[in-house]
Amino acid sequence: MHRNILVEQIRKKKTYLCVGLDTDISKIPPHLKNSSNAIFEFNKAIIDATKDYCVSYKINTAFYEAMGAKGWDAMAQTVQYIPGTHFKIADAKRGDIGNTSSQYAKAFFETLQFDAVTIAPYMGEDSVRPFLEYENKWGIVLGLTSNKGANDFEMLSLQNSQERLYEKVLTEVSKWGNVNNLMFVTGATQASELENIRKIIPDHFLLVPGVGFQGGSLQEVSRYGLNGDCGLLVNASRAIIYAGKDEHFTTEATAIAKQYQAEMASYLK
Repeated sequence: MHRNILVEQIRKKKTYLCVGLDTDISKIPPHLKNSSNAIFEFNKAIIDATKDYCVSYKINTAFYEAMGAKGWDAMAQTVQYIPGTHFKIADAKRGDIGNTSSQYAKAFFETLQFDAVTIAPYMGEDSVRPFLEYENKWGIVLGLTSNKGANDFEMLSLQNSQERLYEKVLTEVSKWGNVNNLMFVTGATQASELENIRKIIPDHFLLVPGVGFQGGSLQEVSRYGLNGDCGLLVNASRAIIYAGKDEHFTTEATAIAKQYQAEMASYLK
């Protein structure tokens, strides 16, 4: 998906919500668990319930890979079912030597038809480059993550420099691509750093997980992260997809997604 189309959808729908389809079969409503294709049936219902209030879906591939071939089939069906108007993210956190990354890129961009893949950048440019060679496809590079372990490495100061490791990553990786094929993951629980991040990469889109169950503030993320083109995709997963526990789960999912959309619309004014 070209950047202009994504921005157009954000402005049209007045939302920058990304719904995370981190589907755990042990957590879906009981009446679906006996279905031969339970994961896809659940995802399909969530997509139908939320598509009017979001512009993107993010599939955390680990939940599907854990199920083997059946999980990959459910993931492929889900990607095909997501409307073409919505930005499709494979949250796969890939990144390896060049020829291996080329195969990962082929898997997610050609075979599965995602628009973007999350990438771990710590093996350097040749591990990221293959994802940036596809037209209208995106690499979403881990910048400053929302987990507690982010402090172990990402926040470390570099020797003989006041620059922190995550800042070095943002600065260097931004040179490998451009605002039309590179996004960065910046966790909502790190909202206090967003003002600084915007000084380094003012124009890039940011994928922001951590709102909802992880405690991130949508207001703070929006205050410091929005730019002229919006520049944000804020992900909510469990808060939406597991809002309901019974056969009426889609009603609750719709309600929560609508709440996010309404709040986002107020920040886009």
